[in-house]
Amino acid sequence: MPAFDERATAAAPPEEVWKLLYDPARFPDWWVGVATIEPGVGGVDADGSYTMYPDGYPDFPMPQELRTSQAQGRVEISCLVSDLEFSWQLTPRDGGAATEIAVHVEIPQAEAHRLETQADVIRRSLANLARLAAES
Repeated sequence: MPAFDERATAAAPPEEVWKLLYDPARFPDWWVGVATIEPGVGGVDADGSYTMYPDGYPDFPMPQELRTSQAQGRVEISCLVSDLEFSWQLTPRDGGAATEIAVHVEIPQAEAHRLETQADVIRRSLANLARLAAES
């Protein structure tokens, strides 16, 4: 299965990064290509599901599943349409004044042609996330 890893350091404590990372409603603020988010049945917090609508495709709902663990600084997202898997990990740095943000992305073989594009999207999104957290 094709995969890649990216990482960046945010000049913000883990709590500030967490606020942006665990809440899908904030994804359009920093995740490149995400236009809007719609909560799932019972809301995102209730069952971990939500629907993402990509930029330029307002009629193309993409159901997602979200799993979080604040204690472990981990957020996992599964796209239920294309089977992409995003595993985000936060690690405190500089005594908690900064945060290393790491992401591991797995792409199914059927979507391997999207590897380079997804790597670029995640690289830019990671930079956006780190910047936005630092501005909080």
